[in-house]
Amino acid sequence: MNKKNLYRGFLSFIVAGILFFAGTRAWAQQKPVLGTIIIDPGHGGIDPGAHGQFSTEAAVALSISLKLGKALAAELPESKLIFTRTTDELPGGLNNIHDALRYRADLANQAKGDLFIAIHCNASGAKAGGWYAKRVVGYKNRTVYVGKGSKRRKKTVRVPIYENYWVKNQMHGTETYIWAADRTGYKGEAIQSTGETGEMVEDSTNMLDLNSPEAMIRAQLYEKKYFGKSLLLATLVEEEFVKGGRVSRGVKQRNEKGIWVLQATGMPSILVETGFITQTEEEEYINSEKGQEEIVAAIVNAIKRYKASLEGGITPVQQASSATSEPAPPPLIPADSTGTH
Repeated sequence: MNKKNLYRGFLSFIVAGILFFAGTRAWAQQKPVLGTIIIDPGHGGIDPGAHGQFSTEAAVALSISLKLGKALAAELPESKLIFTRTTDELPGGLNNIHDALRYRADLANQAKGDLFIAIHCNASGAKAGGWYAKRVVGYKNRTVYVGKGSKRRKKTVRVPIYENYWVKNQMHGTETYIWAADRTGYKGEAIQSTGETGEMVEDSTNMLDLNSPEAMIRAQLYEKKYFGKSLLLATLVEEEFVKGGRVSRGVKQRNEKGIWVLQATGMPSILVETGFITQTEEEEYINSEKGQEEIVAAIVNAIKRYKASLEGGITPVQQASSATSEPAPPPLIPADSTGTH
């Protein structure tokens, strides 16, 4: 082979390499930022969740989730949708609530989801609808006998007059929960389990020692990354609810003592409390076709805005910070409330 042909061959090799890497880069850029979305209807089967006057959290969450999946399939056809359950049973056909919780997170992590959305209904911790209570409306005199034997005598005392009255369960509105960024490491461990290594990390084998300092540092970095994205999406969801006329109780944080699926999923994750099933009008709303369609529309619009922000290169933490100066503190949840677990 003469030098001219050798030069031409070398030049062709260089050009082919440039085209290859350019094509690879273009493919990477065109890859959907929300390639896989996990939809998690809360509770199910032997775990009905919170009880309303005529419905259960598990049933409402499933109905809304299925509608959400249908709407996302139409709006984001490039995204793969995975449900943790599609029937009235615990995920994976399990009969243990704790095992089912782990199954939800494991399913999401194994699928390497880009987003995890849990759908729930809230509960106030008090009786659904309302309850009867007593109050003092006045006093009356009553004659009583005091003492014994020869010392027994009459005595007039004033005693209260009670009346029963109805106390309406008034707590209502939406809330969206995210995992609390703290030093517990639970989210970091879940992030490591997905094998996430980052766009600019060189690792030809893609096999990391998950206990190595390097892996721990990477997990911490993604911990912050996912917190920002989760906060952004949660903020957008609540904004969309407000646009639709709903009362928003804001974005709330929960740590490792709170919501398992938020701390155990190695991806941006939110839990949407679509309304209080224990409030009469809100229970009727979240069970109605109109209410569920509006809830779904709000979540879908928020996801589309979230997707656009990622594609536009907007820093999630900065955008979320423009909507709220700092993450909301964990709410005070009644000990017997089942709506957020």
